[in-house]
Amino acid sequence: MSIYVKKNHVIFPFLGSHLLHMESENNTKFSKFLLMGFSEEPELQPLIFGLFLFMYLVTVFGNVLIILVVSFDTHLHTPMYFFLTNLSLVDICFTSTVIPKMLWNIQTQSKAITYAGCITQIYFLVLFAVLDIFLLSMMAYDRFVAICHPLHYMVIMRPRLCGLLVLVCWILSALHSLLESLMMLQLSFSTEVEIPHFFCELNQMIQLACSDTFHNNMVMYFAAMLLGVGPFLGILYSYSKIVSSICGISSAQGKYKAFSTCASHLSVVFLFYCTVLGVYLSSAATPSSHSSAKASVMYTVVTPMLNPFIYSLRNKDVKKALMRFSGMAAIKGPIVLC
Repeated sequence: MSIYVKKNHVIFPFLGSHLLHMESENNTKFSKFLLMGFSEEPELQPLIFGLFLFMYLVTVFGNVLIILVVSFDTHLHTPMYFFLTNLSLVDICFTSTVIPKMLWNIQTQSKAITYAGCITQIYFLVLFAVLDIFLLSMMAYDRFVAICHPLHYMVIMRPRLCGLLVLVCWILSALHSLLESLMMLQLSFSTEVEIPHFFCELNQMIQLACSDTFHNNMVMYFAAMLLGVGPFLGILYSYSKIVSSICGISSAQGKYKAFSTCASHLSVVFLFYCTVLGVYLSSAATPSSHSSAKASVMYTVVTPMLNPFIYSLRNKDVKKALMRFSGMAAIKGPIVLC
């Protein structure tokens, strides 16, 4: 019998490799995935829990407030603020993909995450990260049309086109994240995988795989160039045209007014791309994965938390809308109580 099996392996080598692949897939399904987080010291866990809970609540409250203000104030029913509400929604979802699981693990003193949970987290992280990039690009295009082609703004940026652009962004992001997730399912892992991160980050998971990751790396880097660098170049082109148009304005007041409409968006773009770039440069420069995890806090937690403040503090229209919204809430409050 042993000779017969040996001959089978010689005559049909592909059968042996297929069986090994099936065995590795079965092992992966029963693998134990552990999110190691930032620190294993017990005395630091309450501090980390409190800090991230506070940032998460501020992020959700700030972005929900932006959505409510834009929705209820008719003065803000413009393409720019339509894109802003979508960005706020994506920021809430992006942070909610990471932080609740991290807080739950700290509270239960467990580091475990299931294989299905890890793949699901990767899917939604990629989805909302790409959506962030697309929406920032759409907002840059909106400012480009408003400043460089003001007379044709309402014709070009009509509501139907804006809705179609956002729909296309969602479809492309969903297809890309589905591709990345399906390719992750092809990888095999050891029986116990320690992830030196507080979430299942795509690049980190590919590095921890036991099987060949050539195709995964190729798709990931190609997508980063196409979906990351491409829109960024589009943003730079839009702002180069915007700056040249602003320089052509004769009055200083006109220049200030034109630039002030772009300042908030430019701040968000700068914050998002600098933090993402900083994370990957720091991970490339230092082999420590824990330093990469700490740097990832910037674009997964800090940037979504700061976006509402940037738009509310640097934007006069949003400030006025917030005052009107708070006034409406104050007036309606006593009526409800009575």
